[in-house]
Amino acid sequence: MSDNVIALKGMRGMIADNMRRSLDEAAQLTHHASCDVTRLLAYKKLLNDEGIKVSVEDLLCDCVVSTLQAHPAMNGRVKGKDIVLSSAIHLSVAIALPGNLLVAPTIFDAETLSLQQKGEARKALIAKARKGKLSIAEMTKGTFTVSNLGLSRVEHFTPIINIPQIAILGIGQTVKRPEINDQGDIEARSMLGLSLTFDHRAVDGGPAAAFLTSLCECIEQV
Repeated sequence: MSDNVIALKGMRGMIADNMRRSLDEAAQLTHHASCDVTRLLAYKKLLNDEGIKVSVEDLLCDCVVSTLQAHPAMNGRVKGKDIVLSSAIHLSVAIALPGNLLVAPTIFDAETLSLQQKGEARKALIAKARKGKLSIAEMTKGTFTVSNLGLSRVEHFTPIINIPQIAILGIGQTVKRPEINDQGDIEARSMLGLSLTFDHRAVDGGPAAAFLTSLCECIEQV
């Protein structure tokens, strides 16, 4: 029985080349954290009960945008010897496609959009990606990327930076864990794994950790 040989060509080849180039060019480091999404999940249910249909990813992206506004050093691109921080947040969202393909199109000016508008924009990008209708700008002009593996059993992972962007956030599985509350009692809480990979040429470990901490606080205070 012969082996199945799959050529790295076409879009798969482009993805492979970009991944290799990212690891070659960027000084990549990953911070991991877990945050309590019990309140966020309750808020999602409340919105859905009121007829406002949003996903967990939509709510997380909304928190990412808010946190990037407070930590602008994470929002930008590295071009040669320059760090170019963007005044606008162009949020790239990784989308898996059939055939083991992956794209990360961009929600432009995400800081100007409401929660619902961000969700609608993300859905529109998914539809365009599946039809192969994404523009070059949508594929290349992002300033920060979110990659969601929340439907898998992966809690933490090491996402590869979508160069020349400064950072990428990986979203892992949500699991129930016993946690001690403010009253000292143990209760079951929904805990989400987050992984932030950043380019150490542009951002040091401390500011990256501060961003991830602020993001967790934003999520937990929804």
